[in-house]
Amino acid sequence: MGAMKLSLRVQLALLVGIAFLTGQLLSAILFYDERSLAVQAAIGLETAARAAKAAKLMATAPQELQQEIAKAANSPLVRFGLSNEPMVSDGVHHNDQAIQARIRAFLGDNFKGEIRVEVHELERNVLPVPNLTTEMETLHREMMENIVDVLELEISIELPNSTWLNVATLFESPPWQKITGPVISFLISALPVISILFWFAIFRLTRPLMALTSASNEFGRGKTIDQLTAVGPPELRALTHAFNTMQNRIRNFVSDRTMMLAALAHDLRSPLTALRIQAETISDKEKQISIRRSVEEMSDMIDATLVYSKGLDFNEEFRHISIVEILKNLPISYGCSCSNLIINVRPTALVRALRNLIENAKRYGNQADIRLAVKGSDLYIYIDDTGPGIPEKDIERVFEPFFRLEKSRSRNTGGVGLGLAIARTIILAHGGTIALKNKETGGLRVVISLPRSIIKH
Repeated sequence: MGAMKLSLRVQLALLVGIAFLTGQLLSAILFYDERSLAVQAAIGLETAARAAKAAKLMATAPQELQQEIAKAANSPLVRFGLSNEPMVSDGVHHNDQAIQARIRAFLGDNFKGEIRVEVHELERNVLPVPNLTTEMETLHREMMENIVDVLELEISIELPNSTWLNVATLFESPPWQKITGPVISFLISALPVISILFWFAIFRLTRPLMALTSASNEFGRGKTIDQLTAVGPPELRALTHAFNTMQNRIRNFVSDRTMMLAALAHDLRSPLTALRIQAETISDKEKQISIRRSVEEMSDMIDATLVYSKGLDFNEEFRHISIVEILKNLPISYGCSCSNLIINVRPTALVRALRNLIENAKRYGNQADIRLAVKGSDLYIYIDDTGPGIPEKDIERVFEPFFRLEKSRSRNTGGVGLGLAIARTIILAHGGTIALKNKETGGLRVVISLPRSIIKH
């Protein structure tokens, strides 16, 4: 979860850095392994050549001279000997094709004897070179960093007289070569250039994402966003095109919805006017009063619908304004030390939303108290009343257009149920949130948050 808090740039940089270091480590390990195998192969093939030459010479020499040839070929590093039994047991030997092929190539195609090869590891305390002085042994172990991996190569070649030429030699794997110096040199010379090129590539990749994130936040707050330019890889270009298309569709949808509501409310005025005129011709006073009341109620709903449709019209631009200018246009007294607080909002729309909430609190909750809180660049507004609160099951429903807890629809007990819907629409258009909470001490609290709205405080 901690990695998710890192920016995309940092995560990509860490990922590439880890991959680079892992690659270097694997290269060093493979280099050591290949070097070790190369040294072993070189020593093994050289010993094979000497064994083949000795076997070839013995195959053509009298039997009484074969022992002399073995003694002459013997050395501190490679031991030669003749025996009636092979040194390498059949079925156990290491089938090293390269060494066998090297020996058979030297001996020629006419050689029909068997060739056996075995390589096995000895204890580390054994040195490949015998009879070293104590000083030489110490120097040798220091050179090998006290890690002496000794291998023994044994070769058994069957001679024409059914005797066996046994050859044995000891050699050791080369020590791990320190690559600190070359790595540091590489890092000093190449790392700055690689870092600049890498950071440029990361910046080119993430800059469109950052622009898209910023545009999404601004669009969510109701601001008009110009079409974004599609740059970067094909995937980012497709994402930018999708955002531009989504933005146009949402804007057209809201505009069409607003125009439809306004047109419906306007067109309904004509039949209502006709109903008023006809009501005047009714002789029955009781029916006339009832019809007038219904017409007035419908007229109020139409007026509220027109007001609601205007609340959906976000042509007002965001601008910087003092919070005092907002508060002094509200039907409530305030006493906060916030004269230096500058916010970026749609002033007329925000005043309208707060006025609806305050009037609602006064009508249904006896009184309204307003309080402000600043958290970083976010502004929080709290409106409290001392009324009975709202049933929990209706907390969200009260934001629905034309929903009223009081069902009488009487003009004396409230409006038509659009006040909270308009307020929430305006707050959401600022990129904020609005929530209702019943207080434990009684009454209702309205909590409004306006993220990144504070310019100065």
